[in-house]
Order: sequence, then C-alpha cells, then structure tokens
Amino acid sequence: MRKIIVHEFITLDGVIQAPGSPTEDTDGGFAHGGWTLPYWHDDIGAHFGPIMAEADTLLLGRKTWKIHGDAFEPNPAEDPFAGMKKYVVSSTLKSVEGWRDSIIISGNVVEEVRKLKSQAGKNIMMDGSSALMHTLIENDLVDEYALHVYPLVLGTGKRLFPDGKHVSLKLIESSALPTGVVYQQYQPA
Repeated sequence: MRKIIVHEFITLDGVIQAPGSPTEDTDGGFAHGGWTLPYWHDDIGAHFGPIMAEADTLLLGRKTWKIHGDAFEPNPAEDPFAGMKKYVVSSTLKSVEGWRDSIIISGNVVEEVRKLKSQAGKNIMMDGSSALMHTLIENDLVDEYALHVYPLVLGTGKRLFPDGKHVSLKLIESSALPTGVVYQQYQPA
C-alpha cells in the first residue's frame, strides 16, 4: 500500500499558513506570510529530494493546488512536481486546466483517498492544504510527517493538526540545520 507523506514548514506553535509569501494566504486576516524566508538554507531544500524521489503523486487542497499551479504551470521546466499526477480535492473546482496532470476529487474524500492509497505506485506527497490535512489526520490516513520546524511562534494561523485529535508519533529522524530550523520525520506510533 502506498504511503501518504506530509511535508510541511511549521512553526513551534503548529502554524503552516502562508510560509512562502505575505500574499500567499491571508485568510482570517493572517499577516505573517513569508515567515520561512529569513531562515532559508540549502539544507532545507536537500530534504525535498528523497521525499520527491519516492513519490509519484501529489495530493492537495484547492487553494494550495492553485498556488502551486500558478507558480509552476507557466514554467514547466522549473516545476519540481513535473511528471507527478496531481490530485486536487475540491467541491467547487470545475476544471484542472490550471496545472497539467491534475485530477479533481470532489466526492467522498476519505473513501477516494483510501482508493488512491491502495493503487499501485510510489508514495503520495502532500503540503499546505490545512483543511484537507485535518480530514486525513482525523481519519488516520497520514503515514509519515516530514516537518521543517521553524524557531518562531506566530500565535495565530492555520495549524497542521486539528483541534481535539490525539496523535501519537514516533520520531524517525531529526537534524538541526544552520539557521535554527529542525528537520523532524515522524510516523504514527
């Protein structure tokens, strides 16, 4: 069975909202977008390679899919997800012309993701997508977390783990990076 691997940039207080840009996701009046930028180091990017080499599918919520598609569809040569199937979960999206190799999941998300996991292939990678992430975590569908934990607390914003869900994890790998970011890899205990 394929694994769902969640890769997130996350603050010490669990925020995953708008790590890359001040305009990325301002839902709820979020004013801290771009919080990862001062901490960038090539060692952070180096963790993507092994995760992506073991995946052939990307699973995203509508907003994250659109952000990625807007960034990479116009520049296919620079698209790190080129060649991957992209599944976007949305009840409102009518077309996936915004990013090549995309498929809409609009029905029973939990059942559709279970079917996707049971198909032959490599791992399924996820990032962003907080609402979708909550659904998958609540239904115990995430197999691994690859987290770049940033040394700051934002106090507000969309969080990785849903309120009220108890999740026990087993640490697989941990390494401190030169800018204070800590890479941590977990699996459910």
